[in-house]
Amino acid sequence: MKKLFLLLGCCGLHFLSFGQAPNNALSIIPEPVKVTQKTGKFVLPKIVVLETGNQAQLAPVIAYLKKKLGTAAGTAIAVKNIAPTASIKFVINKKNDPLIGAEGYNLSVTAKKVVIKANAPAGLFYGVQTFMQLLPKEIESKEFVKGIKWTAPAVDITDYPRFEWRGLMFDVARHFFTKAEVEQYIDNMVKYKLNLLHLHLTDDEGWRVEIKSLPRLTTVGAYNVKKVGQFGTFTPPAADEPRTYGGFYTQEDIKELVQYAKDRFVNILPEVDVPGHSLAAVVAYPELSCTPGADKYVVNSGEPFMNWNGPHNTAIVDNTLCPANENVYVFLDKVMTEIAQLFPFGYIHVGGDECAKNFWEQSEAIKALMVKENLKTQQEVQSYFEKRLEKIVESKGKKFMGWDEILEGGLGPNAAVMSWRGVKGGIEAAKMGHDVVMSPTTFAYLDYMQSDVNETKVYAKLRLNKTYEYEPVPDSVDAKLIKGAQANLWTEQVYNIRQAEYMTWPRGMAIAELVWSPKEKKSWPYFFGKVEKHFERFDEAETKYAPSVYDPSFSATKNPDNTLKITLTSEAPGLDIYYSFDNSFPDNFYPKYTAPIDAPKDATQLRVITYRGKKVIGRMTTMPLADLAKKAK
Repeated sequence: MKKLFLLLGCCGLHFLSFGQAPNNALSIIPEPVKVTQKTGKFVLPKIVVLETGNQAQLAPVIAYLKKKLGTAAGTAIAVKNIAPTASIKFVINKKNDPLIGAEGYNLSVTAKKVVIKANAPAGLFYGVQTFMQLLPKEIESKEFVKGIKWTAPAVDITDYPRFEWRGLMFDVARHFFTKAEVEQYIDNMVKYKLNLLHLHLTDDEGWRVEIKSLPRLTTVGAYNVKKVGQFGTFTPPAADEPRTYGGFYTQEDIKELVQYAKDRFVNILPEVDVPGHSLAAVVAYPELSCTPGADKYVVNSGEPFMNWNGPHNTAIVDNTLCPANENVYVFLDKVMTEIAQLFPFGYIHVGGDECAKNFWEQSEAIKALMVKENLKTQQEVQSYFEKRLEKIVESKGKKFMGWDEILEGGLGPNAAVMSWRGVKGGIEAAKMGHDVVMSPTTFAYLDYMQSDVNETKVYAKLRLNKTYEYEPVPDSVDAKLIKGAQANLWTEQVYNIRQAEYMTWPRGMAIAELVWSPKEKKSWPYFFGKVEKHFERFDEAETKYAPSVYDPSFSATKNPDNTLKITLTSEAPGLDIYYSFDNSFPDNFYPKYTAPIDAPKDATQLRVITYRGKKVIGRMTTMPLADLAKKAK
């Protein structure tokens, strides 16, 4: 018997099959603040008359709507300042509506007209995103689609975001992604009302932004040796292997990216990761290092160069800038001058994470600095560096932000903290009165595996339902200091944009809903029902996404005879799991999982597949029993 989930809506009661949105339900992600469904539907005419009033400030919204409707539906749009017979109408409120703020909107869809009202163009843009989700899934097609009835259900929606900071971090340093690919990433973000793209621009594997006063950062620091396989385990490149893999964004590229994002109401946060994660900069300018021999270093290509074991990571080669070297601060002043000019967003992110200090401990220059400045620990040495860098960033008219390690040794007076090692750092910073953005590994790290087997192997797993559980505001802090949250896509194991999409979606949808929608409207079964509808939209858009939610999770314990007792759990509601131990490929005629199962003594693998009714819904998954045995309690 199916479990039933009861929806209480403004239009009465709806019974929802567990894990599936009802056929007549709206599948809007993120969930709006208030929705009233009405009878009737709007039919998109062949020629849309769009009333806009003042067109100048609405140009990006108009251009977006024209492209979306023109591409898939073949609809022409005639734009007029005043048009009593308009089929779509944009309205900028003459009197500010305090309820919806700068990014909220009111959307009314009737049989005759679509009206979107907002206080500012951003609100109209988000209203358009919701309207797109009311249209058939084929609206996401990149080419004209014949034979579709382009209709939208009649509805009234009032909507506005919970947080101002609704972000994704895209690491373009470990592997380089072109300007066009970053634009493609932005296009998918904005469908879900995400408004902050954090670009991780520099790291040990590459420096990705042109700094005209320091040309070697990109002529030398932007390239390494192409390697394919398990990043972090590669053999060191030979001296004669060509260092041609990588790339960087020219300053013109950055200006175009910033404008592209601005036209979609997205801010770009630049990150220059220092003093650790700076090998590419050190290779370009070895004098920035504390360590003799840095002139022999090369940009990392994925070969091991750090030891991550133990309470503190240690470096095999010194990938840090030297806090005791005055030339470092001259260098950073040049970098921040140009970064500040390129990126209009109010913050510059300076990294500060995972800074190995074992080479600092051996440096005579660092020892002298500690005596001079009365610094007791290496954490205080980094704090000294961060506070000087904070002044440099602020001298450019920007606010200073770093990962939560910048708390260690003492936080600068105005620094904002991005909390990634859980929520502890964010709580500590907020209690000190500092602004915080939450991005904890436990909920928001998109480089983590999405299921147990069918994934690129990394050291941790993060399933969709776990991401959706997250609540960005801890009980113990002032909610006003939590600016919002973001998910982070580190790309050590992500070599191309298709894999970047796979790792981002659908977990990015969960992040979008938790930062936009009211906390009290969260519902995993209803949300997942919407996600399944959006999978169909991604298919139309030819955007890759992970079906990992249909893969079961595996756990095991040891029986007295040392065989395994295996438990399978399904993340997606309403699925049946079928299995085999005999190396064959199961279907729905095989044994159905109903309770923990004992593995046969000599079996080597468990193979499973998931169904919904008689339809295959998941991937064929093979779990080696030796792997389960290692994890068994």
